[in-house]
Amino acid sequence: MISDRHAPSRQPYGTAYEQMLEKVRYEGAYPTRERADEAVCLVLAGLGRQLTGDERVDLARCLPPEAARVLTAQIPNPQPLTGWAFVKDLAARTGASLATTRWDTGSVFSAVAAYAGADLITRILHELPTGYGLLFGRAELTQAA
Repeated sequence: MISDRHAPSRQPYGTAYEQMLEKVRYEGAYPTRERADEAVCLVLAGLGRQLTGDERVDLARCLPPEAARVLTAQIPNPQPLTGWAFVKDLAARTGASLATTRWDTGSVFSAVAAYAGADLITRILHELPTGYGLLFGRAELTQAA
């Protein structure tokens, strides 16, 4: 079981969060909703350590309350990680493989993007270091030196 939290079992989820879990479960081909919930909590906690400012607040407003709480409960790092370092950090926290963690990240970010919309995701990607575009399923173009 992959988990970056030590919490007692949760109360029943709201409908919006249940729908988010089903989307993540489908996108990630997870066998259970619990596994999808673990991925959501892991990845949103990690994203909460990276995002600051208006983008963090606006994203929290778009997400179901349970997901927003996971995101906003984290203290942002003063120096955000690149996309690849983000995946490596999550893998190190859970002991999961890089491939599994990359899969979890993509599955959760797909659902996050559906809630946030293209404009907010574009703003978020402009605030984060390189490497997150691919995690959100977008091409990451770099300018020639």
